[in-house]
Amino acid sequence: MRSMTKTGRERLLASSLIVLGGLLAACEPSAAQAEKPAVANAGVAIFAGGCFWCTESDFDKVPGVLETTSGYIGGHVPNPTYEQVSAGNSGHIEAVRVRYDPSKTSYAQLLEAFWPTIDPITPNAQFCDRGPHYRSAIFFSTPQEQQLAEASKAALENSARLPGPVVTEILPASTFYPAEDYHQDYYLRNPLRYNYYRNGCGRDQRLEQLWGKAK
Repeated sequence: MRSMTKTGRERLLASSLIVLGGLLAACEPSAAQAEKPAVANAGVAIFAGGCFWCTESDFDKVPGVLETTSGYIGGHVPNPTYEQVSAGNSGHIEAVRVRYDPSKTSYAQLLEAFWPTIDPITPNAQFCDRGPHYRSAIFFSTPQEQQLAEASKAALENSARLPGPVVTEILPASTFYPAEDYHQDYYLRNPLRYNYYRNGCGRDQRLEQLWGKAK
């Protein structure tokens, strides 16, 4: 059954159709969506930072990242749909699988890049999107990744940089299910809708409040 209350993303997208009208037609894929380079022994990491459109966009800007895929992880329903996940009944979290070149970046550097893109002190929500399926999390696949993630989280907590405890979870990776095609590269295919959502959701305003102005 669908949740009775729409997420911030759904509300904002519904209103954007009225405000932006015909200007919101899907854009052609840009050059940024060209064939990704093949890299032997590419690394894979999975992060949840709320709306996967935004997390995908943020990681695509990180040097050494080869490819990002929006999807779902951590639940009990096989091959979940967006409707099942957004209703909060599948147990899954919106997440992004990051494929990266280990010769140009590392798992530790990806962790460092991840923190300033999320609100780590708010449980079961990210910005205007509410519910456990939008909570922030880091998924590890090896003991080394777990150790690095826990050390990174501890360092952030010990820095006293944030006005509250870090609630971002560190969880073992399970099956990652890619989201529907229309969610992939959403910020590139639909830049007007994406920017309307991101601005309306207050994501960057909250990030500036927590982390300061982006450099």
